[in-house]
Amino acid sequence: MHRSFALLFLVLPLAAQPGGELFLQKIQPVLVRDCQGCHGPTQALSKLDVSSREGLLQGGTRGPALLPGQADQSPLLHVLEGRNGLQMPPGGPKQKLPPETIAAFREWIAVGAVWPTRPAEANWAYKDEDLWALRPVLPFDPAKSIDAFLKPAPRADRRTLIRRVSFDLTGLPPTPEEVGAFLADQSPQAWDKLIDRLLASPRYGERFGRHWLDVVRYADTSGYSNDFERPNAWRYRDYVIRSFNQDKPYDQFIREQIAGDELYPGNPEALIATGFLRAGPWEHTAMSVEAVTRQLFLDDVAHNTVSTFLGLTLGCAKCHDHKFDPIPTKDYYRVQAIFASTEFARPKLPFLPTENTADLPSGAAQMRTLYDRTLARMKEFRQNTANPDEYEEFKLFQKHSQLYKESLNRFEPLAFAVSSGPLDGQTDGGPALKYPPSAEYRPAPVHILPGGSIQSPAEAVTPGVLSALEKAGQYPAPQIPNTVAGRRSAFARWIADPRNPLTARVIVNRIWQSHFGEGIAGDPSNFGKMGKKPTNPELLDWLAGALVQNGWRIKPIHRLILQSAAYQSTNFQPRRLEAETLRDSLLAVSGELNLEAGGTGVFPQINEDVARQPQHRMGSLAPAYAPSPLRRQRNRRTIYTFQQRSLPDPLIEVFNGPSLDLSCERREASTVPTQAFGLLNSQFTNDLALAMAARLEKEAPTLDARLLRAFQLAFSRPAQPAELQAAKRHFNRMLAFHKTNPPPAKAKPKPLVHKITSELTGQTSEFVQAEDPAPYEPNLHPSDVGPATRALSDVTLMLLNANEFVYVY
Repeated sequence: MHRSFALLFLVLPLAAQPGGELFLQKIQPVLVRDCQGCHGPTQALSKLDVSSREGLLQGGTRGPALLPGQADQSPLLHVLEGRNGLQMPPGGPKQKLPPETIAAFREWIAVGAVWPTRPAEANWAYKDEDLWALRPVLPFDPAKSIDAFLKPAPRADRRTLIRRVSFDLTGLPPTPEEVGAFLADQSPQAWDKLIDRLLASPRYGERFGRHWLDVVRYADTSGYSNDFERPNAWRYRDYVIRSFNQDKPYDQFIREQIAGDELYPGNPEALIATGFLRAGPWEHTAMSVEAVTRQLFLDDVAHNTVSTFLGLTLGCAKCHDHKFDPIPTKDYYRVQAIFASTEFARPKLPFLPTENTADLPSGAAQMRTLYDRTLARMKEFRQNTANPDEYEEFKLFQKHSQLYKESLNRFEPLAFAVSSGPLDGQTDGGPALKYPPSAEYRPAPVHILPGGSIQSPAEAVTPGVLSALEKAGQYPAPQIPNTVAGRRSAFARWIADPRNPLTARVIVNRIWQSHFGEGIAGDPSNFGKMGKKPTNPELLDWLAGALVQNGWRIKPIHRLILQSAAYQSTNFQPRRLEAETLRDSLLAVSGELNLEAGGTGVFPQINEDVARQPQHRMGSLAPAYAPSPLRRQRNRRTIYTFQQRSLPDPLIEVFNGPSLDLSCERREASTVPTQAFGLLNSQFTNDLALAMAARLEKEAPTLDARLLRAFQLAFSRPAQPAELQAAKRHFNRMLAFHKTNPPPAKAKPKPLVHKITSELTGQTSEFVQAEDPAPYEPNLHPSDVGPATRALSDVTLMLLNANEFVYVY
């Protein structure tokens, strides 16, 4: 090497050496993506390994591939340019690298072909304001309050406040009786008593549990092409709701979800809690490569655990050192190594007294009927499948039988969980994968994967945590054991320690967002450089200190926020109801909402066009969507509906429901025409408007009284005289219409015909999807009531579509 290069390397950190940043941004990704598959440690064709600088300098059968400082003489550049009849990557002109990439290689070689590996550690060049979340939390001052950090504003009226806080804490509108009682209570403690009542309601856990399930991506299916059911995932959903209702200390909540099986052996709640680690989409089939699907899980669980609890975007360090935050690639894979011994488990676990098992016997019997009926059809076809159409129908029933068999586990006392190493006879790799138990179990070693490619493993790593918290926050890194068990325990303790500067900040910011629509730090899952800086960092730290001071309990933080003048002010930003809250509110004011808590997911009434669409499953079709047969089941709170990744409820989807595949840190609130169509024209909303009209007729004796009650139910206030007159005029117009226009008769169910193209012959076959054998309890139909009820439902439909119903102020 030329002496000038040698001297330069002695005085400059690796990332600051000439060509260092060029290598990280342009050169290394190309070597990993386009070269290491054939010329790497596992398959060095022509004896050439391009995974390291030493490998390029040594070269292969054609000699050294790299001559630092001598671009024109380096064979590596020759093959990239296609000189001497040899081109890499192979494949002709279409596969040749772009000219700008080849130019980057020329420049990199010319300045010495430096090969930096960990610039984030070698060159700690971060602005202090970008490391705010890693610094220690400011000391908590109990003499202060939230309003000490904010400017005062006028207080909103009491009707506005009870509606605001009821939606915030329960996700439901206050009843007219609740509004009346609050207005009548003129004591100084009225507001505090209201907060305490709402926090003590079982509806609170359902409301705040929904926020948590957004972040962890809860679903009852696995996603991808088969979207297999996760039949026991509902127990994790109910664990979350119970935890918030019980005001479980947040540090315990963390430890249970990350390492409940290790830290609390024999505690069924803690075992159920580990379903958090499996919440993301994942699939393994006979066509999958086990190493690939396992790596997908490790990538997912490492990134989302850090994102959920620490608010950092760890996934950016998968392929290279994080471009913005002090997270080197090595840290990424050290965190991943924490989960290298984590295996999927579905152990037997008796149902808890706190779990709702009321519908399990009937649900299991209904599913068994579907399964047995499908097996009988398969038996018929086994006798003669020579006809191509019959063979395709046989495959259809074969697929249905597999899905029904897995769904039967929904009603069995099993936990959707994990274990450290495989559990004897209880390891669960999914419907198509079972790992045999082994006394010789050893977790696979974890290597740094340049570019994220499992085909080019580099340095092996041991379990560890994020080094930046020790460097920037003076929070010591623990020793994570390299044993099968104990890795997740140490990691969970490190996250849940009050000295961790991120943990308390992240959760109080999420709580603040639940009440104001936006967090103090605007990107709740990204406290790094690219996330929005906190608008009031001192307030954020004060809330974090208050959380720890109150034993990590979340309900006291709600009280502090709700008792503040900031929350009760007229400056409150209006927000549209979240999709689930909107659906639940429609059910509530119509009198149709069933507040039964917990249990297996129910199947709500959804748009019929969507429900009747074919659902493709690898090589065949899934059974058609069927709503739950009983109204009380269909009309449960939305959090208890079956969350299918490949078939979200259209009403929830159109009103910006969360993605079931990606963590949702904050709900969006777009406004699109399909929202108006869905709310005004959908069968679901029209059915509920009719149900609300029937409710009003039962609860009030006259038209005026019914209309006044309708406004109280929908808007939590009495109607203004002009509004009452407008409603009466609309009622009278519609009454005249309905007296001369009888409603259509109840429609009979049409056979559901689906088509599928054969994988073998390319021919299209038609099938009639089997009907659900359970008797269906229909909703109230216009033909069941008279013209006056139908006219009143036209009025209630308008109220349910009003902005005042859909927004909270």
